[in-house]
Amino acid sequence: MTQHLAAPAAPASGTHTDWWRGAVIYQVYPRSFADGNGDGMGDLNGIRARLPYLRDLGVDAVWLSPFYSSPQADAGYDVADYRAIDPMFGSLLDADALLRDAHDLGLRVIVDLVPNHSSDQHDWFQRALREGPGSPLRERYHFRAGKGENGELPPNDWESVFGGPAWTRTPDGEWYLHLFAPEQPDFNWEHPAVHDEFRSILRFWLDMGVDGFRVDVAHGLVKAEGLPDIGRADQLKLLGNDVMPFFDQDGVHEIYRSWRKVLTEYAGDRILVAEAWTPTVERAAAYVRPDEMHQAFNFQYLGTHWDAAELREVIDVSLAAMRPVGAPATWVLSNHDVTRHATRFANPPGLGTQLNTAGDRELGLRRARAASLLMLALPGSAYVYQGEELGLPDVTELPDEVRQDPSFIRASGQDGFRDGCRVPIPWTVDGSSHGFGAGGSWLPQPDYWGELSVEAQTGDPASTLELYRRALAVRREQPGLGAGDSLEWLDAPEGVLAFRREGFVCTANTTGDTVRIPAPGRFLLANAEVETVDGKVELPADTTVWWAV
Repeated sequence: MTQHLAAPAAPASGTHTDWWRGAVIYQVYPRSFADGNGDGMGDLNGIRARLPYLRDLGVDAVWLSPFYSSPQADAGYDVADYRAIDPMFGSLLDADALLRDAHDLGLRVIVDLVPNHSSDQHDWFQRALREGPGSPLRERYHFRAGKGENGELPPNDWESVFGGPAWTRTPDGEWYLHLFAPEQPDFNWEHPAVHDEFRSILRFWLDMGVDGFRVDVAHGLVKAEGLPDIGRADQLKLLGNDVMPFFDQDGVHEIYRSWRKVLTEYAGDRILVAEAWTPTVERAAAYVRPDEMHQAFNFQYLGTHWDAAELREVIDVSLAAMRPVGAPATWVLSNHDVTRHATRFANPPGLGTQLNTAGDRELGLRRARAASLLMLALPGSAYVYQGEELGLPDVTELPDEVRQDPSFIRASGQDGFRDGCRVPIPWTVDGSSHGFGAGGSWLPQPDYWGELSVEAQTGDPASTLELYRRALAVRREQPGLGAGDSLEWLDAPEGVLAFRREGFVCTANTTGDTVRIPAPGRFLLANAEVETVDGKVELPADTTVWWAV
C-alpha cells in the first residue's frame, strides 16, 4: 500500500515503536490553557507558546480537546466543520505551526474527534432542516415521526445525558435524536455517507501530521435497531451491568476496524484512543482488540476511591482484561468532565464537591500527590489533565451566572459542575489572570490561584509541580516503569499497596495513619517526608514511595 507523505510523527520516548504503550499523555483543554491574543479565551498560539513547558515537564504527547469550528453550545463538542479551526482558537495555519513545533520538541499530538454527533449548524443538518421531511440528508441523522395522535410525543422514551428528552421537534413536525444537547444531533451510522465522511476527516488531519485521535463518545455511535423504548428505571443504570440500546452496541467495532485500516496507511505509529463508558473493563477491552483502537480510557480506575482494597481490585481487573487483547492498560485520575481528584479525594464518598475549606484542600492535595505517584508507577500508559501537575482543586465557588456547562443549564442531567475543573490554569503569581492572558479569563479564577501557579511552584522541591517533574524523569530512567502488563503484589499491612516491577517497588499508604514497613530497596521518590526508625521505614498517611531494587 502506498504510504502517505504526511508530516513525520515525533519520537516521544526514543525511537522504539508502540510508543503509546507506556506514554504519559497530557490533556490540554484549549480554552483554559493559555491565551495568546488577550481576548480572555485560550487558543492555539497560547498552547504553542507553552509547548516548551510540557516538554520540560516530561510528557510524551499532548491531547487537544476540540478546537474545530463550532457555535460552542457544548464547549466545542458541537462541531460545525471538522476541517476548520474555530476563529476563537486561531486558524489552520496556527494548527500547522503548533504541530510542527510540537514535533520539533519531541512531543506527539493527539486531537479530539467527535463522531457521535455534529452541531445543529453543520451544513448537513441545516440542509436537512431546509429540505424538510423526505430529504435524503435527514437519513444521515435520526429524524423520526412522533408518537401520539398528532405526533406530539417523542419517538421513544430515551433521555439526554444532559437531562430532558433526547428528542427535539422541528417546525415541520418531525423529531431528531440528540443524546446530548439539542444543538448536538446524533449522526446515523447506518448511512454509508457518514462512514465515508469520517474516513475523509481522519485522512485530512493525518495529512496535517497529527499522531492520533481521541474518539469522543466512542461507545455511542451505533444505536439498537428500531430505537426501542427502554424504561426510566433502566436508563438510570447507564453504567450498570447492562448494555443500553444507545450505548456500547456491538456495531461500533466494525467502524473502528475500518478506521484502523486508514491509520495503517500512514507512517509514524498513529493511534486511536477510545472514550468508551462501558459497564465493565472487559467490555472496554473489546475496543482495543488488535485490529481496532490502541487505547481505551480506564474510567473504572478514575472512579475508584483512595482505598487500597478498591485500588488493588481495579488494577488487577484492568490488567487482566487487557492481556487477552494485547493492549496496554491506561490510568487516569482527572479530565475536563469530572471533579479534579485533588477535590474528589478530600471528601467522603458520595459528598462530591461540597467541602471547600483550606483543611479539606490540604487533605485532598496530599492524597492527590500520592495517587499520582501510584498511577505513574502502574504498567501501561497514563493521562494527566492540565493543572493536575499543579495540584489544582476544582473551583467550587463559581457563581451560577458565569457557568457555561450545558448540563448545569439543563439542571436535570449530569451534576452540572464541569466548569469547576475548566477554570483557566495559573502561570504566574500576579498579573492579569495569573499569566493565562492579558485580557482576563473566561471563567473567574479564585484569589488563591497565584500561590498554585507554575511560577510559584517552579524550583520549590516541596511543590507538586516539581514532584511531577521528578516523577516523570524517574519514569523515563527506570526500565521497569512505563510499558508492560504485569506486576507482582507484595505483602503489606492493611491499607497499604506494595508491588514490584522490574528493578522497582512502589508502596502506597492509603490510610490516615503512619505505617511501618521494612525498606524494600533504595529510596527514589515520595510525595512526603519518609523517615527510617529502628531499621524500618515510617510511611506517613497518604504517602506513596518509589524504590529501586
